[in-house]
This record gives sequence, structure tokens and C-alpha cells, in this order.
Amino acid sequence: MRPGVDLLPDLSRATAREVCERITAVRQSGDIAVVSIHWGTNWGHEVPEPFVEFAHALVDGGIDIVHGHSSHHVRPIEVYRNRLILYGCGDFIDDYEGIEGYEAFRPDLAVMVFPTVDATGRLVDLRLVPLQMRRFQLARVRGDDVVWLADTLTRTSGRFGCRAVVGCDDAITLRW
Repeated sequence: MRPGVDLLPDLSRATAREVCERITAVRQSGDIAVVSIHWGTNWGHEVPEPFVEFAHALVDGGIDIVHGHSSHHVRPIEVYRNRLILYGCGDFIDDYEGIEGYEAFRPDLAVMVFPTVDATGRLVDLRLVPLQMRRFQLARVRGDDVVWLADTLTRTSGRFGCRAVVGCDDAITLRW
């Protein structure tokens, strides 16, 4: 393997198997295998079934974390077979600030994602630190914005048996 971008032909089980085989070939003892994939539409909380099936196939093939990105806001989170699947991490800093028509998705809110995994790649804890983007700067978010984000994550991730809980420090912890 070498650094770069790999265009996948589709989200089939065969493609997932090929990705897993390539990673397994270079994986060393103690490595945590992460597949970062740019997929999906920019807006919306729906996760199409082919995405779920592909993510599950990656985990079934030995991947520890599936890091999905493309959406301009946070999308559902799943813990499948004790492995983390982030269906859409949203933007951290972008040049879309002020784009109209998508305010209901709160694209101004971002999260820093802090997973804790054990030596086998099993997810032990997931902590999200909410931030707000303004003029290409990030600032910690508190109060109602954190509650909105946690409620949205609980509503959209509920299909996967996950819920988001706001802590006293205004960080969000995922329960599954």
C-alpha cells in the first residue's frame, strides 16, 4: 500500500472484502485499522442501507473504525460488533459558512471525536466535544447548542441503538 486516494468502484461486499484484504496484508500486531471514506450527500440524516451494509462488511472483515465524511453536518453514529462507525463527521472548518437553506441541520456545529479503543480495536468510550464555527474559527459550545446536538444525535442514531448524553462539562458521551 502507498499513500493516496483510492476510488472504490462500488459499495459491494466484494469491494469491502478487497479493502479489508489490502489492510490485513500490511496490518501489524497492535494496529487499529481505520477506513476513512468520503461518501453520501452533503445534507440529511438518512443513512442509505448500502452504506450500512458496506460499513458492516468492513467491520466483519476486521476494520476497527469506519470514519465516514462528506456531509456538512454530523450524521448518525453506530457501534456495530463493538466497533465505531461514524456515518458522517460533518465539517470542521470549511468555506460554506452562511450558505442558506440548511440552517435546520446546524452546519455551524462541529465535533471533535475522541474514541477510546482497547488493544483489540473494541470501542470502550466515545466522547464528542462540540464546537461552533464562525469566520474560520472554532470555539467551544455550551448549553442549548450542546443539548440540540445531543438530541439530534440520539434521534438520528437511535436506529442503531445509540444515544448521546450531555455531561457536566458540556461534552457528549455516546451510550450503546
